[in-house]
Amino acid sequence: MSLSNKLHVKKGDTVVVLSGKDKGKQGKVIQALPKKNKVVVEGANQIKRHTKPNQQNPQGGIITKEAPLQASNVMLVCPSCGKPTRIAKKQVNGKFVRACKKCGEVIDQTK
Repeated sequence: MSLSNKLHVKKGDTVVVLSGKDKGKQGKVIQALPKKNKVVVEGANQIKRHTKPNQQNPQGGIITKEAPLQASNVMLVCPSCGKPTRIAKKQVNGKFVRACKKCGEVIDQTK
């Protein structure tokens, strides 16, 4: 377990999977789990779960859902240049924001 609970990706970011059975797949981050150093990516690492009937699913049956991936196995896709990239920290208006290493464009929206 890492001492730092900060992830390089956030909920809503587009990422590409770097390793595993879904290598090369792109998807949006549905959920970030910084305490476990994991992320859930839409359409990647699909698992099947057998469920009993309940109020949300009165039929029951087999449900397919996404399982968490290690955060180190995904790379952020820059929204401006569209390439997988590492992030750089830039200071804008006294705050540190994420920036693309390839094109230098700021990734975080300043509010």
